[in-house]
Amino acid sequence: MKNNRKTVINRMMKYVGRYKLSAVMSVVFAVLNVAASLYVPILIGKAIDCILYEGTDHSRMIPILMTAGLSALISSGALLCMNEVNNRLTYGIVRDLRETAFKKIHDLPVSYLDSHPSGDILSRVIADIDQLSDGLLMGFTQLFTGIMTIVITLGFMFKMNPFITLIVVLVTPLSLFVAKYISGNTYDLFSVQSGIRGRQTELIDEMISNEKIVKAFSYEEKAIAKFDGINEELKTASLKALFYSSLTNPGTRFVNSVVYAFVALFGAFSVLNGGMTVGILTSFLSYANQYTKPFNEISGVLTELQNAIACAARVFELLDENEEIKDDEKPLLAENGVAVSGKVECEGVDFSYNKEISLIQDLNLKVSPGEHVAIVGPTGCGKTTIINLLMRFYDVDKGCIRIDGKDIRDIKRDSLRSSYGMVLQETWLRHGTIRDNIKMGRDVSDEEMIRAAKEVHAHSFIRRLQNGYDTIIGEEGGSLSQGQKQLLCICRVMLMLPPMLILDEATSSIDTRTELKIQDAFLKMMEGRTSFIVAHRLSTIKNADMILVMKAGNIIEQGSHAELLSRKGFYYELYNSQWG
Repeated sequence: MKNNRKTVINRMMKYVGRYKLSAVMSVVFAVLNVAASLYVPILIGKAIDCILYEGTDHSRMIPILMTAGLSALISSGALLCMNEVNNRLTYGIVRDLRETAFKKIHDLPVSYLDSHPSGDILSRVIADIDQLSDGLLMGFTQLFTGIMTIVITLGFMFKMNPFITLIVVLVTPLSLFVAKYISGNTYDLFSVQSGIRGRQTELIDEMISNEKIVKAFSYEEKAIAKFDGINEELKTASLKALFYSSLTNPGTRFVNSVVYAFVALFGAFSVLNGGMTVGILTSFLSYANQYTKPFNEISGVLTELQNAIACAARVFELLDENEEIKDDEKPLLAENGVAVSGKVECEGVDFSYNKEISLIQDLNLKVSPGEHVAIVGPTGCGKTTIINLLMRFYDVDKGCIRIDGKDIRDIKRDSLRSSYGMVLQETWLRHGTIRDNIKMGRDVSDEEMIRAAKEVHAHSFIRRLQNGYDTIIGEEGGSLSQGQKQLLCICRVMLMLPPMLILDEATSSIDTRTELKIQDAFLKMMEGRTSFIVAHRLSTIKNADMILVMKAGNIIEQGSHAELLSRKGFYYELYNSQWG
């Protein structure tokens, strides 16, 4: 754990290194702030000696007090500048870290995002980095000034009375030992706290994004009970972490009070013996207080830094995940103006999400250009998995998939995926206007957009909306019905007209009447394009050139609708089960 902590700190210093000038300026302003503020007690001591030993000499007092006022002004100005520099430094580091984390998410493979809760990832990028920024800001603001105060105060004290200063230095390590011992043991506690906070964010994100499902199944009470359980865990972990970390300040304060008592005792004897004046003793006591005060602040900073380091460790865990293998040097699917024909071959393909549980085994398939292939089978048989493999969201464990004779692992992913048009059961809509969601990054005219909308029978309902195509919809389509959302996604693909199509339950949320109308548009769109159709309603795939019947990851039957019915096998049972 210590090595891990040291590694995290070293990695954080690399981000600090990007702002070397700001870091240097922060140190300079910290020195100026501390030196100016610590010069004031010397001047106050001189003023006291001036009153006690030389009478009230205003001609000597006024310059001393003016110098003290000027020093205080310089100290305040330096503090203001230091805080400004520290804020810019801290939030610059946090910005860079968030940008790196966000870019990392885009570079992670789909398998990571599928297997990790989105709430936990959100917690790392948002909550943990917020905690980190608080720790960094406190560290830069109080740690620098605290260390400078200790060093400069020791210099002033040693110049006044080396013997008493030596006593202070000898007692000081006890304060450091107390702070280090307590803060060292709080790191694990804060790590546990960050982990539980991630689980809580994960649950909240899940419940909010699936609110309709929660209400439909009356899951509210169970969700609240689950949240209360995690919340109770977080409370216990937070109290434990804060309790142990809060012991640091009282412990160091006790040691510091002992130091102050020693200084006052030996200083008083020194004044009686003529070793120092009352003014110097006053300055010395002020320095003793100034000297011990940073230890209290630094102990608090160390506690906050333990929390920050624990949060940073979670962020770096995300940044250290294996990225999707880069394919920048790989060729495009279609080069030198040659169009993609759409010939697809699967040869000896094995794949499973969990390597201990087999799914697809020895899959062999040949699809000619322009052929319409339907994939049917019971839930969990691997229909959508084939789509994931064709799109290369996942790579095969064994064998290969070829398009136009090229292994898809030897082709740029962007080129491969842009050759497909997808309409899934799950709709992909984002906050914005209807127009933005249909065009989705494609540079097409409004006339083309409206023509596509009319073909899929979406134009009529869009026109009835308050602002037509300029109507703003919320995340995931807002108040639109599931069928309307799916029509918009189909319209989007109509504008793309890619060489290959994937339709995964593309009309599952559309009423039968509209579906019959859309079938004509689909047939027109699929004309001359290799198409993969996943459907549970077997009546919708009668016209497919080839139907693949899957069971437990294997293709057990293959042929046209009429051929498969005549065999009276598994497909025959599936088809007839629709009619009871």
